[in-house]
Amino acid sequence: MKKNLLKVVAMLIACLSILFSLTGCGKAKDKGEANLKDEVVIGMDDTFVPMGFRDDKGNIVGFDVDLAREAFKRMNKKVKFQPIDWSMKEQELKNKNIDMIWNGYSINEKRKEQVAFTKAYLKNRQVIITLSESKINSKEDLKNRVVAAQAESSSLEAINSEPELVNQFKNGEVVLFDTNNDALMDLEAGRTDAVVADEIMIRYYIKSRGENKYKILKDDFGDEEYGIGIRKEDKEFLKELNNTLDDMKKDGAMGEISIKWFGENIINTEE
Repeated sequence: MKKNLLKVVAMLIACLSILFSLTGCGKAKDKGEANLKDEVVIGMDDTFVPMGFRDDKGNIVGFDVDLAREAFKRMNKKVKFQPIDWSMKEQELKNKNIDMIWNGYSINEKRKEQVAFTKAYLKNRQVIITLSESKINSKEDLKNRVVAAQAESSSLEAINSEPELVNQFKNGEVVLFDTNNDALMDLEAGRTDAVVADEIMIRYYIKSRGENKYKILKDDFGDEEYGIGIRKEDKEFLKELNNTLDDMKKDGAMGEISIKWFGENIINTEE
């Protein structure tokens, strides 16, 4: 009888141990992997000035880079910046090669199907840029012209939202480049008539290369906002990052970083 009782007690203890173990795993799973890591990996396009790019010494710098470093310093995490093929960014996140996409990443409905976004922190616009001597002054003037954009970018999505206009481009299509820098170099070489890209990037680009060389049209392909893309299961991590970004807005840290890169505070303060 005593032996049977001891067996029953031993079995109960074993069952409770398994139950607690499963419960702990469940909680960890709910938090997501990124929340449990000491070092998080940020996927980025290292040619996207001024958000994240390489300086003359090859160091990764930029507005988003400074924001990320400050945020994860507050969250007691190390951060690694991983250059990726921008056209594969969501797949890289899904495959867990990176923990987030943070590099002038525009929020839209298509992307929301694949990632969870933080609150927006910057407003942006998809603008049309040409050389200053170009006769292109409006969207109408893009007919039979070579129009370029970065592959798998929000710029391309914005252009394709107007299929009737795209059909009037030369060859009825947008010419795609791996990076915005490649597209702009093609514009300078005269092989492309116009480029559609993020206004924040374009204004920084023309400021460094000569404002008299280019013009930005009044017509554009719409407004948008930047956010940080995270795996949907990383709910606790998303909550903590949002809270950290809110604190950085309130205490002025975001504004200081904005002034450093843009000369003014352009942070989106709307909730």
